[in-house]
Amino acid sequence: MIREINHDIFFLQQPSQRATAQDKPHAQDLLDTLQANQERCVGLAANMIGVQKQIIAIQTPAGPVVMYNPKIVKKENPYETEEGCLSLVGVRPTIRYQKIEVVYFNDQFKKQRATFTDFTAQIIQHEIDHCKGILI
Repeated sequence: MIREINHDIFFLQQPSQRATAQDKPHAQDLLDTLQANQERCVGLAANMIGVQKQIIAIQTPAGPVVMYNPKIVKKENPYETEEGCLSLVGVRPTIRYQKIEVVYFNDQFKKQRATFTDFTAQIIQHEIDHCKGILI
């Protein structure tokens, strides 16, 4: 189901809770909402659709990916950039890393470890920040 984008700063600044297999419907809502906003959005965190769970959906060159309870375990090559966000107005400066390693659970709730670079890594970092209640 396509959900409305949350703009409540107080809500967005609250750290999200760990996701469980029972949260799969929220992941589908994230994918549906990401698809509906594909012209202006490359990633979403669950709190952006009003759900305080550690779930993100990102658009990658290979297609959309959902990550449950993602955690960055390694990061390399910091750089400065500017980002926008569907939940916020305008763009803001931030520091990101060119290469990251992420541990997360896939849709079957099997633990994964993967390395991401460049723009995909930037998207993941932005959405993981959302899960922590960190806004750009």
